[in-house]
Amino acid sequence: MSRIGKKPVVLPAGLKVDLKEKTLVVEGPKGKMSIEVDSRISIENKDNEFFLLRENEQKETKALHGLYRVLISNMITGVMQGYEKKLEINGTGFKAAVAGQKLTLNIGFSHPVIYDIPEGIKITVEDSVKLVISGVDKHLVGHVAAVIRDFRPCEPYKAKGIRYSDEVVRRKAGKAAKK
Repeated sequence: MSRIGKKPVVLPAGLKVDLKEKTLVVEGPKGKMSIEVDSRISIENKDNEFFLLRENEQKETKALHGLYRVLISNMITGVMQGYEKKLEINGTGFKAAVAGQKLTLNIGFSHPVIYDIPEGIKITVEDSVKLVISGVDKHLVGHVAAVIRDFRPCEPYKAKGIRYSDEVVRRKAGKAAKK
């Protein structure tokens, strides 16, 4: 059996769960999420815990067993606590601002970079150089953070650009002057 898939998913207090056929809907204080479970995986609810069972021992079914267990666990964590990623902008004159559902980045180009914030994501800007991306969907929060970082990744010489707050940039020495 899948080591991850056979672990039960514990349902915390204050969580509303609705299981209709193969669709699982989870609602908590931060929001609501749903997932359509593959037909080869079945869900049983026993004593405030979910158990995922698979119908056969094929390799693909085993992989789906662990995958759906983790996806459901991430959904529960998302609607109860939420997820967030932090980005930092380094560089002279580099800054960010949020207006409505648009993020405007001035990151050294001749034009500002404008990013439309997707539904379900909240971006806050602190000190005009620190971004906090938050939401209930772990995948979407990580994807938005990666897209924003890709506008201007941190370069190794002067460490200018956008980076995760916990990212370590390995600096390189510049050219030495000839004597």
